[in-house]
Amino acid sequence: MASNTFGKLFAVTTFGESHGPAIGCVVDGCPPGLPLAAEDFRADLDRRATGRSRHTSQRRETDEVEILSGVYEGRTTGTPIALLIRNTDARSKDYSAIAGQFRPGHADYTYWQKYGIRDPRGGGRSSARETTMRVAAGVIAKRWLAERHGVRVRGYLSQLGELRPQGVDLDVVEGNPFFWPCEAQVPQLETYMDALRKSGDSVGARVDVVADGLPPGWGEPIYGKLDGELAAALMSINAVKGVEIGDGFASVTQKGSEHRDLMGAAGFESNHAGGILGGISTGQPLHCSVAFKPTSSLRLPADTLDIHGNAVEVITTGRHDPCVGIRATPICEAMVALVLMDQALRHRAQCGDVGEITPRVPGGKPDPKR
Repeated sequence: MASNTFGKLFAVTTFGESHGPAIGCVVDGCPPGLPLAAEDFRADLDRRATGRSRHTSQRRETDEVEILSGVYEGRTTGTPIALLIRNTDARSKDYSAIAGQFRPGHADYTYWQKYGIRDPRGGGRSSARETTMRVAAGVIAKRWLAERHGVRVRGYLSQLGELRPQGVDLDVVEGNPFFWPCEAQVPQLETYMDALRKSGDSVGARVDVVADGLPPGWGEPIYGKLDGELAAALMSINAVKGVEIGDGFASVTQKGSEHRDLMGAAGFESNHAGGILGGISTGQPLHCSVAFKPTSSLRLPADTLDIHGNAVEVITTGRHDPCVGIRATPICEAMVALVLMDQALRHRAQCGDVGEITPRVPGGKPDPKR
């Protein structure tokens, strides 16, 4: 299975299946001297983990990180960093009844067509369990970006089904299980999700990620565009069906006089471009949005085919998320951080001697609503 490596100078390779003995990753290209210990991964892995509230899958993994290489006496050495997490709460028997059926909306059929074989236990490699290692690698990128450049990457749930935040306050995001930026609405979300779970159905969601502190100049003009690589990275996350940078599809109805971000001595007057022009960072806050489809694993019966081409009815049992977007915020943050670190290293490699160019337009304060 090819294409398991992401990034050029900061490259991350993940491996493992949902119900295998372990999952892991190798992070190659991390600069030496960065403080790193196993406990540093705990906070973000807990944010991504299932079983932390009644609104996500009740699979409960310990997600204890083992650092196998690349760290000596608490600091990175510049050699490949190998991370491993043992799977401790897989229940493969939940999939025995549907091992020979194609679940609608899943990768079962496409994996079967591509490889002629598939691991049906929890979706195997196509499971969201794989994203655990992306979050782990993202911890390294976030730390380096913060220490080296003062870059901060934060995300929040910006839509749950038809519900949207009545305001955006990033300071309250970590205080609720939804990563929701409006504290007053959390009870409404609780009620909404309780009803959805009882119905046996699922719903989609949208996650926004904001990164501030970026200098201008990161990204490459044509095939290495910062926004292009962000889109590819975010689209690689399970269940993602759309990515917007800045105003995204809202740009379709805007006039050019409205969309262009005017500049003055005090800085940019707006940020419709989401902090990227011509594939290169402007120094403004980076803003991207990610659309997640509804979970396809449902206990509601559905028509499908089995691996022999026979028409059958499938009912998915086991532990599943009624909305995958609820715990996707740290995953999206991680992918943005991985792109930014890779682009920062690439910029340093080619243009590190250029220095700061004047005039430099102030980027402005973070504004989740642009």
